[in-house]
Amino acid sequence: MTLLHTPLDALHRELGARMVPFAGYDMPVQYPDGIIREHQHTRQAAGLFDVSHMGQLVLRGAGSAELLERLVPADVIGLGEHCQTYALFTNATGGVLDDLIITRWSADIFFLVVNAACKAEDIAYLRAHLDGQTLEVLEQQALLALQGPAAREVMHRLCPEVDTLTFMHGQAVTLDGVEAYITCSGYTGEDGFEISVPAASAEALARRLLAEPEVAPVGLGARDSLRLEAGLCLYGHELSPDIDPVQAGLLWSIGKARRPGGAREGGFPGAQQIFQRMQNKPPLRRVGLRVEGKRPVREGQAVLDEQGEPVGEVCSAGFGATVGGPIAMAYVQRALGEPGTRLAVDVRGKALPVTVAAMPFVPQRYFRG
Repeated sequence: MTLLHTPLDALHRELGARMVPFAGYDMPVQYPDGIIREHQHTRQAAGLFDVSHMGQLVLRGAGSAELLERLVPADVIGLGEHCQTYALFTNATGGVLDDLIITRWSADIFFLVVNAACKAEDIAYLRAHLDGQTLEVLEQQALLALQGPAAREVMHRLCPEVDTLTFMHGQAVTLDGVEAYITCSGYTGEDGFEISVPAASAEALARRLLAEPEVAPVGLGARDSLRLEAGLCLYGHELSPDIDPVQAGLLWSIGKARRPGGAREGGFPGAQQIFQRMQNKPPLRRVGLRVEGKRPVREGQAVLDEQGEPVGEVCSAGFGATVGGPIAMAYVQRALGEPGTRLAVDVRGKALPVTVAAMPFVPQRYFRG
């Protein structure tokens, strides 16, 4: 398989990154300092991530908001200009095809960021539902994420106009004469920004950010451990065509206007199945797990009750560098999902004790003004 490369590929190699295949791209999993230090640096200062492998799309034309509402349960019509919403493409049974971020640029123009692994399917899905609108794939656009408590101070030096940008809002700016679009968003649980910039200008911007004393490069390894500590879902792990938003603990992603009795009730794939789950509660629920000791658990391992009977399955796991030990997310029987419940995970035939924990494991620090 021929791997694709982001516009920062040469810079990653210059910085000593260990590259791995991910979603069809050759991506940096870590740099010489290692995943734990990269994770800690992001929590303490600012980490720079290359997320250019993700899909950046622009939907234009009359009726674009209505089109999106036929595909996702979010309140897209009520979204203000330069406001963002987390959204889910759902299927006919209420399962999740992908999760994405939708930003309203103007009345009939929307900027979408979709997952790299689902990018081709998402583009085809959107195109199949166009009704006079156009869908542009921004193939010559890079995407950088600057995350951490020092991210705002660093961005102030480059672009003071984003000082007051709050969580899930965006703004068109000019950086060193280059047009860019910056949003106050990310997937680490920290304050930070995502910067969409022309691919030809991405390396110069990355080098400028890395020249700031608070900024260090961070790879996919720490990106995953940071989002795990923040209790955030990852498609293919916590989300899949067989998992609905209620089971996943994402009821908040269904806009009030789209819920039963709302101004625009339903109208998206699987709406009635999801509404039934809202009323009757699914048998499984997503929970956090704190693992006793230092031995890690792994995705796919069975969760056991006190009698040793299987009651669920681990969907994400890793070492929480801020927490100081191994943590996980799992789907378990609803009755066993309350924080403090004692369970175990089957690790190669040995029952490793775990405790259900409230999420996020680490408090989220989004800037809301």
